[in-house]
Amino acid sequence: MSELVVFDITDGVATLRLNRPNNRNALTAEMSGAIVDAIDEAEAADGVRCLVITGTDGTFCAGGDINSMAELMSGAAELHEAVEKIQRETNRAIRRLAEFDRPTVAKVDGDAYGAGGNLAIAPDITLASPDARISFGFRQVGLAIDTGTSYLLPREVGVSKAKELVYTGELLDAAAAEELGLFNHVFEDFEAEADEFIQQIATGPTVALRTSKHLIEQGWNTSLKEAQDNEAFAQGPVFNTDDHKEGATAFMEGRKPEFEGR
Repeated sequence: MSELVVFDITDGVATLRLNRPNNRNALTAEMSGAIVDAIDEAEAADGVRCLVITGTDGTFCAGGDINSMAELMSGAAELHEAVEKIQRETNRAIRRLAEFDRPTVAKVDGDAYGAGGNLAIAPDITLASPDARISFGFRQVGLAIDTGTSYLLPREVGVSKAKELVYTGELLDAAAAEELGLFNHVFEDFEAEADEFIQQIATGPTVALRTSKHLIEQGWNTSLKEAQDNEAFAQGPVFNTDDHKEGATAFMEGRKPEFEGR
């Protein structure tokens, strides 16, 4: 695993920590590749029930690394080749994060700009500290949106508001982002409260949650009847899980279930 990303699995939670604090965790092609490697490792590992992405030293991610692009341009690469290399790797990282098949959470402390904003909202849930800020201000550097903004942002805030945020490049503080739904929760005691929230997910019925995640994603672009049919089809295997048996037994016994993720 690259030093650009610190990866750890503890108690069913795979944590991917961006680790370029001196560069505000800005994304290079190499760093994006390390994100993909970490996600691949989490996917292959036994017992992973939740994936978390977070930053280092009070910064989540400042977006694409302009200096990295300049270095590529100073070599043999032409401008479009430099841009394509960084975009290709960053796109792949954000896509792998969004498509991970178990619950995913972003812990955002500090700034999430541009592509870093997409890293923050690509997971299923985004938790933030009071110091978190988010912006999709590609316009500030004279660029159009990229790395999935046109897909991710309208799904969070609606088409009209997404256009406004892109047109103005507005930098949202934590409270404003929470009000818009970009952040699910803003926690005062960030690390403790966020980790408690994550443990609630990681100790849940993993197969059922994974199935529910896929059903919600399918249901976004389908009819009610098709959604109901998909749910009915998917529920059968879930009924046969140990977690369902434990949940049903715990309900009958009037106690809290102890799910094991299988």
